[in-house]
Amino acid sequence: MQGVIGNFEDYWELVKDVWQTGVLGHSIGDILVAVAIFGFFYVLRGLFTRFVLAIADRWVERTETKLDDYIRDAVKSPLRFLFLALGFFFATEYLDFGDTAGLITENLNRSLIVIAIFWALYNCVGPVSQGIKKLERVLTPEILDWLIAGAKTAIVLIAIATILQTWGIQVAPIIAGLGLFGVAVALGAQDLFKNLIGGMSILIERRFGFGDWIKVDGVVEGNVERIGFRSTLVRQFDKAPVYVPNQHLSDNAVTNYTAMTYRRISWIIGVEYRTTHEQLQRIVDDIRSYIETTDDFVQPPLAPLFVRIDSFGASSIDIMVYCFTRTTVWGEWLAVKEALAYRIKQIVEGAGTGFAFPSRSIYVETMPPSPEEIVAARKE
Repeated sequence: MQGVIGNFEDYWELVKDVWQTGVLGHSIGDILVAVAIFGFFYVLRGLFTRFVLAIADRWVERTETKLDDYIRDAVKSPLRFLFLALGFFFATEYLDFGDTAGLITENLNRSLIVIAIFWALYNCVGPVSQGIKKLERVLTPEILDWLIAGAKTAIVLIAIATILQTWGIQVAPIIAGLGLFGVAVALGAQDLFKNLIGGMSILIERRFGFGDWIKVDGVVEGNVERIGFRSTLVRQFDKAPVYVPNQHLSDNAVTNYTAMTYRRISWIIGVEYRTTHEQLQRIVDDIRSYIETTDDFVQPPLAPLFVRIDSFGASSIDIMVYCFTRTTVWGEWLAVKEALAYRIKQIVEGAGTGFAFPSRSIYVETMPPSPEEIVAARKE
C-alpha cells in the first residue's frame, strides 16, 4: 500500500514538474495566462467592431461628403488587426522570452506593426485616388488606374523590404541579385516589355478608353473593358472576352467608333432605265427634302449631304445618298437608317418607277432558218 502511495507521489511530482517546466521554460499556467491575455484583446476587437465602428458607420452615413467614408473603409480592417497585434505583444511580454525566443517574438511584434501600418497605407490609396479624380482632365482614367496600381505595388514592396530588414535580411544584395536576374529575364521576355511599352503608348496617345467601341482589322472588334499592363480586355458583341496584347493595339491602325462626331450613311440606289427625267428629278428632290427636314440628320456645313445622280450602271441609273446622323449609337443609327430606307422606297414607288436589279438583254439581228425552210428551199 505504501508503495502505491509512493508511486502516486512520484507521479504528482512529475505532473508539477511538467506544469512548471511547460514550454520554453514557462509554466503551463503562464502560457494559459498569455492565451487569456490574447483572448481578452480578441474580445476587445469584437466590442470595438460592434460599438465603436458601428457608431462611426452611423456618423459617416449622416454626412454628405464621401471623404469620411473612404477614410473609414481604409482604417477599418487595419484597426481590427491592430487589436490582434496588441494581444500578441502583451501575451509575449508577459511570458518574457529571453535570448533567441525573445528576439523572434520581438521581430514578430515589429512585423505585425509593419503589416498594420502598410495595410492602412495600402487602403488609403483608394481615398487619395478619389481626391485626384480632378486630374482626369489632364490624365485619362486609364493612366490614373495605372498610377494607382503602381502605388499599391510600391507599398507592398516597401512593406516586404521593411519586414525583411526587421528580420536582419539585407535588402540591397537581394535587389542587386534581382537586377542581374532581371537582365536575364528581359532577354527572354521581350514581348512582355513590348506589350508594356505598347500599353503606355496607348494611354499617352489616348487612342481609346474604357467602354469605347474599337476595331482592329484582322484582330478584334468590340468594347474596351480594361487596359492592363500586358493586354487589353475587349468584349466582342457576342459577349466573348478577347485579351489583345497591347503591342497589336499600338502597332496597328485602331478605329475608335465611339470617338465619331457623327455617323455616316453611304448608299448607292439603282433605279430602272425606264425611269424618266422628271421621275429622277422627283426622286432626288424628295430624298434630299426628307433628309434636310428630319432632325436625325446633320445638316451642312457641319457635315456633307449629297443626293445626286452618280452613274449609269450596267442595269440601273445609280443615285448616291451620302449623309450623316446625329447619333453615333449603333442601335439608334440602325433605326434612323431603317426609317430612311422605308422613306426612299415610298418615294421611288410614288414616282411611278422601281428599283433595278441585275439583268442582261440579248439582241439578235437575224434568225437562222428553221428546218422546214431549209427543206422547202431544197425542193425549189
